[in-house]
Amino acid sequence: MNIEDFNEGLLGFLDASPTPFHATKNMSLMFENAGFIKLVEEQKWDLKKGEKYFVTRNESSIIAFTYSDAKDFTMIGTHTDSPNLKLKPNPVIKEHGVVKFGVEPYGGLLLNPWFDRDLSLAGRVSYLDSKDEIKDALIDVKKSIATVASLAIHLDDKANKERTINKQTDISPILTTDDDFEFDEFLKWQLSKLDILDVKELYASELSFYDTQKASFVGLNDDFIASARLDNLLSCYVGMLSICSIDASKPMLFIASDHEEVGSESASGAGGSFLENSLKRMYGDYDEYMQMIRTSLIISCDNAHAIHPNYPTKHDSNHTPFINKGTVIKVNANQRYASNSKTISRFMKVANSINEPFQEFVTRSDMGCGSTIGPITATRIGIDTLDVGLPTLGMHSIRELAGSKDAHSLYKILVHF
Repeated sequence: MNIEDFNEGLLGFLDASPTPFHATKNMSLMFENAGFIKLVEEQKWDLKKGEKYFVTRNESSIIAFTYSDAKDFTMIGTHTDSPNLKLKPNPVIKEHGVVKFGVEPYGGLLLNPWFDRDLSLAGRVSYLDSKDEIKDALIDVKKSIATVASLAIHLDDKANKERTINKQTDISPILTTDDDFEFDEFLKWQLSKLDILDVKELYASELSFYDTQKASFVGLNDDFIASARLDNLLSCYVGMLSICSIDASKPMLFIASDHEEVGSESASGAGGSFLENSLKRMYGDYDEYMQMIRTSLIISCDNAHAIHPNYPTKHDSNHTPFINKGTVIKVNANQRYASNSKTISRFMKVANSINEPFQEFVTRSDMGCGSTIGPITATRIGIDTLDVGLPTLGMHSIRELAGSKDAHSLYKILVHF
C-alpha cells in the first residue's frame, strides 16, 4: 500500500472512531472484509489451519490472528482508549441559565486544550426492550452539541501566568439554555436515529465527549497529521493493516486493548486475561502453548515523545526522537518499557533490511517515565517484548501531532517481520 492511500485511510479511521467501542467496531468490519472469521468467546472454537480469525471482548478490545502450523508469532500490541472527558451517570446540571453535563476526566489528559472546542458525544448505551432483554447500541451524536467556555481574561488576571483547573467545577460542558432538557429523551432520540424504537427503559451508558474537528494534514508540505486520539489509534491502524496484509501461513497476532490510559487493570485491559485466554484456546496442549510463547515476540506499539522544539531541555540530548525520522525504540532501565537488547536487535535487523529508519528514546533520568502495555503483557504472558512508538507532539492533548511519514514506515517494518 502506498503512503498516500495509507494516510487517507488513517484519517478516515481516526474520524470514525471517537470511542474504543467505535474503534473496535471499525476494526472488526475491516477484518471481516479482509476474510477474517469472527469468533465468540462464549462459544466453542473450531479453529482450522490456514484461516484468519478475530474476537472481541466488551466491544472495546479486539484480537486478530492467523492460524497455521508455525508457532513463532509476531504479535502487535496496542490500545483503543484515549484520554477524554467521560460523562457521569447522572450528568445533568441545570443552573445559571444553562444546562451543563457533569464529567469525569478519563486518563491523564491535558485539560487546558479542552476549552472553547466544539464537542460532540459518543459511546455505548444499554437499554431494556419490550421483551425484557438488555440490548446495547453505539451512538455518535456527531453534531457539535457542547463546549467548555473559558473564563474571560478580564475576570482572571492570572490567566496567562498561572492557571489551575478544578476537575469538578471548571470543565463542565455547556449544552443548552433549554430548561426542559431531559437526558433520557435525548438518548432515546439518538437511538431512534439508529431505528431503535423498542426502548422500554434506559439503563446505563458509557459516553465520552470528543472534539468534532476532523483529522487533517498540517504543514507546508503536509508534514504532519493532526488529530484527536492519535495515542493510540495511530498504532491500532498500523497494526490492523499489517496483519491484513499477510497471508494466513505467516504467524501473526494483533491485539488492541482497552483501559491502558488508566492502568490496564480490567477484564478487557492488557492486565486482564483476554490475550492469555485466547492463546490457550489456540494451543490447548501446555507444551505447545509454552513453545509458542517462548519462540514469539510481542511488539508493543504506543506513541513516543518527539523532541519539542520549544522545550528541548525536557529531553535527554542523546535520545531525542524527531518527527518523520522513523519509528522510536523505547528503553527504560526500570522496566517501564519492556525492550531489551535481544528484542531491540531483532527490530533493528528487520528495519535495516528494508532501509527503514528508526530512533531510540530514553527519558531524562531526573523525570518520570510513562509506561505501556509492554511490561504488563510481558509479565502476564512471559513473552519476549519490545516497546516502540511513533514520535508525537502534544500527547494526551485534545488534538495531537504526528509525522505523515512515520506510521507508514512502521507498517512496512511490521509486515516484513
